[in-house]
Amino acid sequence: MKLICTGDWHLGNMFHGIDRIDEHRHFLDWMASQIEEQRPDALLIAGDVFDSGNPSAASQKAYYSFLARLSLLSHRMKVIITAGNHDSAMRLEAPRPLLSCLQVEIRGNVRHRWDTDADGTSCRTVDYDDLTIPVDGDDGTEAVVLAVPYLRGDAVSGENYSEAVGHFMRGLIRHARTRYPHRRTVMMAHLYATGAEIAAEDASERIIVGGAEQVTLREMADHPDYLTCGHIHKRQHIRDTDWARYSGSVLPMSFAEKSYSHGVDLVEIGPEGLRGVRQLRYTPQHPLALIPDEDEPTDLTISRLCKIIDERLPPLTSQSPDENAVYVALRVTHGKISADDIATAERHVAQRNAILCKIQKLMPPVDIDTEAGSVNPVSIDDIINLDPVEVLAKAFALKHGTPLSQRQRDMLTEIADNAKTNIEP
Repeated sequence: MKLICTGDWHLGNMFHGIDRIDEHRHFLDWMASQIEEQRPDALLIAGDVFDSGNPSAASQKAYYSFLARLSLLSHRMKVIITAGNHDSAMRLEAPRPLLSCLQVEIRGNVRHRWDTDADGTSCRTVDYDDLTIPVDGDDGTEAVVLAVPYLRGDAVSGENYSEAVGHFMRGLIRHARTRYPHRRTVMMAHLYATGAEIAAEDASERIIVGGAEQVTLREMADHPDYLTCGHIHKRQHIRDTDWARYSGSVLPMSFAEKSYSHGVDLVEIGPEGLRGVRQLRYTPQHPLALIPDEDEPTDLTISRLCKIIDERLPPLTSQSPDENAVYVALRVTHGKISADDIATAERHVAQRNAILCKIQKLMPPVDIDTEAGSVNPVSIDDIINLDPVEVLAKAFALKHGTPLSQRQRDMLTEIADNAKTNIEP
């Protein structure tokens, strides 16, 4: 049995103000060609189909056109789609009755039902049946896909989110193995697994501050044969498992992701369980370029910056950048390059097959504590007794990368003295 696993399409995404609909159509065309070539038994899309809960008409048209295209292929397969944290679960599920006729199964919400316990008391339980979807392989392998949408706090019970999600997933696995004892189990989910590697800066994954929504998988002894996850954009194994991974996003979502490998995972399942996983690599239309790169100094002269632009960006072969133009971010040191210099750099980029997305102004390292009279507060009393001029001096240096001049310091001292005089009884 072959499964294509993907997620984090983010249809409708705007990249620094650039509409990416053509990029997404390019990916969907590639995706359809891979399906025709690989002839999988199922396509699993693990959340964040859209970039927002209210996607544009163009992005919805691209999505439904793709699903309609799959329905016309001579090779018929099951498509299973779950909602991610960017999706509107209700909106995604709205066409479920219609799409199910085309072998497209949508799971946006966790449904519940009322049962009677051993004491005859009515109780509300998770409808695990709704999340278990049988899939039959052309090779005779039988599996059941456990389709877990993004679990918001109101979908799981318990004070600890990780434990509650783990309990939910284990309950679903037990149910599937009880109902389908002879089928292999494949789970799809949209979550932030403990230890997952995310971009250190400019991360576009929406991670809850403090990691409150991290889910630990290493304690899941009774795990599925395979788990494919969405939410984290870098393709990777999930820590402490040999049975779970992120397939990664199909396009880079920020310049911090410029080195990521994009594509989808081709997963093979046999009667004995997981046989292997390999990536079907996709090359996005628009490469990303940081100039200068992260490991290079940013305090360059304008002539050196323009030389790098000319060396690293492809020449412009028509009047405007084409569909393979490079997305560029220029990195400069604040205070080391003038507005006229930046305009010169912009003109150089405009002469290449490239699109300037942003200019990142980086602050030079400032050793504030070397300033005369600098104070490092270590207690509440220290903070209360801080000299307001010193506080302003530190803020100025951090923002502008240079200390106050003596004239500026004298002016602030005069203002602070006048304020103190006016508020004294």
